[in-house]
Amino acid sequence: MGLLKYMKVHYRILIGVIAIAAAVIFFKFLIGESVIALFDARGQIAAGERTVIITMVLLMLIVVIPMFVFLFAFAWKYRAGNKDAKYDPDKMHGPWKEIILWLIPAALAAALAVITWQSAHALDPFKPIDSPNEPITIQVVALPWKWLFIYPKQNIATVNFIQFPEKTPVHFELTADAPVSSFWIPQLGSQIYAMAAMQTQLDLIASTTGEYVGKDTEINGKGYAGMKFTAKSSSQADFDAWVAQVKAGTDVLNEAAYSVLAEQSENNPAAYYASVEGDMFANIMMKFMAPGAATSMPAMPGMQM
Repeated sequence: MGLLKYMKVHYRILIGVIAIAAAVIFFKFLIGESVIALFDARGQIAAGERTVIITMVLLMLIVVIPMFVFLFAFAWKYRAGNKDAKYDPDKMHGPWKEIILWLIPAALAAALAVITWQSAHALDPFKPIDSPNEPITIQVVALPWKWLFIYPKQNIATVNFIQFPEKTPVHFELTADAPVSSFWIPQLGSQIYAMAAMQTQLDLIASTTGEYVGKDTEINGKGYAGMKFTAKSSSQADFDAWVAQVKAGTDVLNEAAYSVLAEQSENNPAAYYASVEGDMFANIMMKFMAPGAATSMPAMPGMQM
């Protein structure tokens, strides 16, 4: 019996060690990178989202922690080896116990609903960001499996790389010439879908200079894992110098260049185009529409046709 008890204790320890190791591996290799970046907010929107996440988790722990405490307490008290525990299934609770039992989760649900409502409006991706600096517009086209960025005012384009001034609102206009993709820069804020023949919007701002990883979070084919880009926040002077450097190049984004770019490819390096011919973004959207579709199809909420 002593040996059997000894083996049971070590078996439980082994199970506990394996469970902890599995949790660490899951966090590190599946969600670790994104979670760390998400909580390392470098922009106004990302900071607001981080506050909402932390607040909601702490509120839910008001119920979750006591639940686990009671779970283990009851399991220990009513274990098979405790002969003193009295089991009384017919015992009735008083009205105050029932009120408290239902009042706490009801109050928690109400608090979560209020926070969700307020944060959904405050962090609306279509809502312009208040700033003394003039916003910059970047048009985003999700391709298989790469990101095309067009700067309409500067008349340049890039692949898998964007740069913008710090503390300046960035207004993204997004569409796709590929399966549905989800545009996300975790350290700057909200993710939003890019879909063919539709235009979505997203407003972000970087509070400091630095380079941030952007990615696609919608599984859309074999090249999904490599559909990443670099988002660089710099000073206004460095941004202006970068634009001048790109415009000094020789590559032009025209229909012929775009047809090559739109072909399936994986793990594409950054590329730059000194100029863009025509309204490339609008042409990409319209190529999926039948004649009259833009006026006959109603726009979905949160999207533009």
